[in-house]
Amino acid sequence: MLLAQPKPAAAEPDGASPVARPPASAPRVLLVGNYAPDQQQSMRRFAEMLHAGLRARGVQVETLNPPAYFGGRRGGSTFSGPGKWLAYADKYLRFPRMLRQRIRELRRAAPDAPLVVHICDHSNAVYAPHARAALRTSTAAGDSAVVVTCHDLGAVRGAFGEARETYCPASRTGRVLQGWIRRSLGRADLVACDSAATESDVRRLVCAPGPTRQSPATRTILIGLNFKFQPVPAALADSRLARLAPLGFDPAKPFLLHVGSSLPRKNRDGVLRAYARMLTQGWRGQLVFAGEALPPDLQPLAAGLNASRVGRVLQLVNPDNDLLAALYSRALALLFPSRFEGFGWPVIEAQACGCPVACSADAPALAEVAGDGALLAPAEDADAFAASCLQLDRDPAARARLIERGFANLRRFDTDRMFDDYLRAYHDALAIAAKTAAASCRSS
Repeated sequence: MLLAQPKPAAAEPDGASPVARPPASAPRVLLVGNYAPDQQQSMRRFAEMLHAGLRARGVQVETLNPPAYFGGRRGGSTFSGPGKWLAYADKYLRFPRMLRQRIRELRRAAPDAPLVVHICDHSNAVYAPHARAALRTSTAAGDSAVVVTCHDLGAVRGAFGEARETYCPASRTGRVLQGWIRRSLGRADLVACDSAATESDVRRLVCAPGPTRQSPATRTILIGLNFKFQPVPAALADSRLARLAPLGFDPAKPFLLHVGSSLPRKNRDGVLRAYARMLTQGWRGQLVFAGEALPPDLQPLAAGLNASRVGRVLQLVNPDNDLLAALYSRALALLFPSRFEGFGWPVIEAQACGCPVACSADAPALAEVAGDGALLAPAEDADAFAASCLQLDRDPAARARLIERGFANLRRFDTDRMFDDYLRAYHDALAIAAKTAAASCRSS
């Protein structure tokens, strides 16, 4: 069964804010966010979190998003058909001019103050050359730099012959776009990566030596939680989960949880296979998918498990954070056997709520993020995942130990540390840009 949750309204800060001089120790920061009709919610939350954290540290910061002018007006797809091309007009024809104009305004308003343009999602790296052009042609004397956050290079890798490893095949147009993104990443002064695995990909694919390719500096900056996930008391969690009654949710039975999209790399088919194995071994719990609805090719498998009368597969579309925290807090485990990830936010969300995690050992970034706080198995080994989850059900002491290891692992993802790391990255990028400019002057 399927239950859709309404999306909370969120203001998109795509307007320009008044310019004021920042604290002497910090540069001004212009964050470049995502195109709202693309509905990339995790990217929106990352930019909003970064904006709030920098502002709380006294940094003058504003966020500029590509506004919807041609595309996304009627709620249609921006990834296929005419809507894709209308969205491209907004993102790649109209917005670069807006970005260059805003950068020039900021430089004129405070010509001696350092300015960092931070592109919050690598898929928007195509704006980096425009930002550099606006910064370098300005008559202002202050330092400036371009920083890009790279969350993963799955799509780039897929476009350059590694689709089998990343489960991100690319069309002809997609290969052109990903090649453009790859080249544009090279125009940044510094690329910040969510994981060491992603940084390794950037060094290999973007920073490799070439006759015309620039090599930006790279840093790994582990991201923190964008919501205060924590264990929810049982009574409160159960009251929130009562909203799942229309799905046929049985609060007296345990349940496994998967959180995320239905992209092939998320391996929801593997989740269903592992759950089916558990049912054949006598487990009588439920399976909850939170995030996107299952795709059409997986609906028959879910329907078959429901028809068996021993299982129950529930689909909860777009749960709010309070309900998601309740799910994490009451689940037997988060089952997350992704084939590829750049980070894997649900892993640390679950650990923050005291939910054990069973995830893939095949995705380097995922194993890196999970640390010692998860049970690992090959992504395609449904039997191993079933065995891990059954162990957690039958051995409460082992489950409690895994929860404690999850809490310990979570200390690496401190949000305050992330903000401080980004401030250090901004200063590093400014120093790198200044050194590059000085070398260019000497060579000319």
